[in-house]
Amino acid sequence: MNGEEGREGFSSRLGFILVSAGCAIGIGNVWRFPYIAGENGGAIFVLFYILFLIIMGVPALTMELAVGRASGKTTMRAMQKLEKKGQFWHVHGWVCYIGNVILMMYYTTVAGWMLSYFWKFHTGFFEDKKTEDMGHVFDDLMASPLEMLIFMVIIVILGFLVLSFGVQKGLERVTKIIMLGLFGLILVLVVNSLLLKGGGEGLKFYLMPDVKKAAAVGWGKVLTNAMNQAFFTISLGIGAMEIFGSYMSREYSLTGEAVRIISLDTFVALMSGLIIFPACSAFGVEADQGPSLIFMTLPHIFTNMNGGRIWGTMFFLFMVFASFSTVTAVFENLIRTLMDNLGWKRSRSIVINFIIVLVTGIPCILGFNLWSDVRLFGGKDILSAEDFLVSNIILPVGSIVFMVFCTWKFGWGVDNYMEEVNTGKGIKMSKHLVPYFRYVLPVLTAFVLIQGLI
Repeated sequence: MNGEEGREGFSSRLGFILVSAGCAIGIGNVWRFPYIAGENGGAIFVLFYILFLIIMGVPALTMELAVGRASGKTTMRAMQKLEKKGQFWHVHGWVCYIGNVILMMYYTTVAGWMLSYFWKFHTGFFEDKKTEDMGHVFDDLMASPLEMLIFMVIIVILGFLVLSFGVQKGLERVTKIIMLGLFGLILVLVVNSLLLKGGGEGLKFYLMPDVKKAAAVGWGKVLTNAMNQAFFTISLGIGAMEIFGSYMSREYSLTGEAVRIISLDTFVALMSGLIIFPACSAFGVEADQGPSLIFMTLPHIFTNMNGGRIWGTMFFLFMVFASFSTVTAVFENLIRTLMDNLGWKRSRSIVINFIIVLVTGIPCILGFNLWSDVRLFGGKDILSAEDFLVSNIILPVGSIVFMVFCTWKFGWGVDNYMEEVNTGKGIKMSKHLVPYFRYVLPVLTAFVLIQGLI
């Protein structure tokens, strides 16, 4: 199952869907989604989030997948193959590669934090810790470049080790195990949270629309944040999804596959809320506490819960699975890009990318301790600056490039895109949506870009 003769692809449709969903499912679903929902009125935010996933996420994802499947190559060679003679759309391929490198510069560090907390709960580190100690545990982790480096290196080594076995025997096989484990952990954790005494208020806040709460936050802010979260959760614009299109068969239509991928991604985000909101309500904790929710609030909740060591271990294993599925998917993009463009063998590309990811990840770690005084544009610390570049600039700009390339005649062209997206069995994309794709969708994405820059 591959987009190009002699090029390894997925062995099954399930493998493609799980790996693609694994790339989309990450820390943003489990870490960012619950606290953003908490800050923006709960259920009202969730409804808008799902709406924007449908009207923005699905079509944008089909465009990346179409470019990948039609060409059987990673972004640069894909656009080079599909563009008209003398055009330079393919330059965006190197922007995608750089964007993926910058993403991994901080994502591997945060994934290391998840692994560190999993290890701490597993070994009973939190058992004698009091409420006031929870913040100190995270502060101590941030103050230790060695501890952060160790866990980051473990993530990077494991990621490239998996991919050294190839697409089918490495990426696909391991991702299937991880994703099935992730879904199993979600269901167990959700049932546990729903059974907690006093969790009903959290569940009500999460599932029952509260117009007054949304009005207090501001409708414009709720809409904007829902649009941003829906857009960024799928990691569109840097070719992270395009590569999996290049491994696809032409048996199924791309709209149906995009819906399945986004449905799995949304399922994980929604279930994360069912884990976190009832737990916060049961222990009298506000759910709108920002990023500290995961590393300070939830450990406090777990340590006060019957069997808290087990539940904490399971939750952070769930977080490790969610982050590691994204790490391996993006690593595959890095590896294949150098293979496609420089003609390297997989082994050489793995070694070079391993060195690049490892070395470029160190500044993020040092930004919390030895280089804590370093401030980049807008006074941001190193991690915030890296995240800003990827989330607020490269992702939306890259998505607009894919949208224009697929829908305008001076790019690949809407006829070619529509033919590719509708090839195969399953849901078909209506030609009546072409004006929306061509004129409205890029404007909505530009709005995300402008809001991010503001």
